Amino acid sequence: MKGVLVQWRVASGETRSVDLDDGAELTFGRGEVDLVLDDPGVSRLAGRIRAAGDHWLISNLSRGSTYVVENPEGAGEFVKAAPRRLAMPVPFEFSRVVLPTQASTIDFLVFAPSHLYADPDIPADQVGEATMLPFPLDVTAKYFLVLIALCEPRLRDAAAVAIPTVPEIIDRLSGLESCRDLSRSAVNFHIDYLAGTKLRVKEPGEGRNAKADWQRAALVALVLRFNLVREEHLALLP
Repeated sequence: MKGVLVQWRVASGETRSVDLDDGAELTFGRGEVDLVLDDPGVSRLAGRIRAAGDHWLISNLSRGSTYVVENPEGAGEFVKAAPRRLAMPVPFEFSRVVLPTQASTIDFLVFAPSHLYADPDIPADQVGEATMLPFPLDVTAKYFLVLIALCEPRLRDAAAVAIPTVPEIIDRLSGLESCRDLSRSAVNFHIDYLAGTKLRVKEPGEGRNAKADWQRAALVALVLRFNLVREEHLALLP
């Protein structure tokens, strides 16, 4: 993932998303902007998001409102963007941007690019391009729990054929405090995010018999082939 993914819900309840390449920007607010937040308590041009390398920047363009950027899958971490604060870097891979409104709050989600990590086999003083992880997965993220649940039958029995359905994944993870409010749409989003962004599985071409669950099957096949989810990860399940 080279840019950032911004996701929000419109009034009809439909989910929309925009991919931003490195250096691209997205404006948000209640006026003529890219992401419309229809509330009288939100400024017409409330802020701007810009993709920047392995992270993203937020600018608060309001005169008096502080925005909060939360890490929904962490331990309550958050950062604040004060009024008129420009180009503040956000350290979270998965973030919820929360704006105050007259009634309560309004928010949208931002998924950051894959973070860069140093190659442990290269001396610290050696100059060179950083090694990029081909499949950058965060084992503390909720999407990784969904991935474990998908792979569990095959990890416990290599001859297993059935792949868990979305309702079965919800039921399997319901024993975890962080997953008690997990919905069908949330699980589907995590699966889409894994398939399209994190692991980049290929959709079957035309003329091939693709079952409705091709995405889940492709994820399981790829993950187990490269040992991205292993038997020890089952300990993260309830």
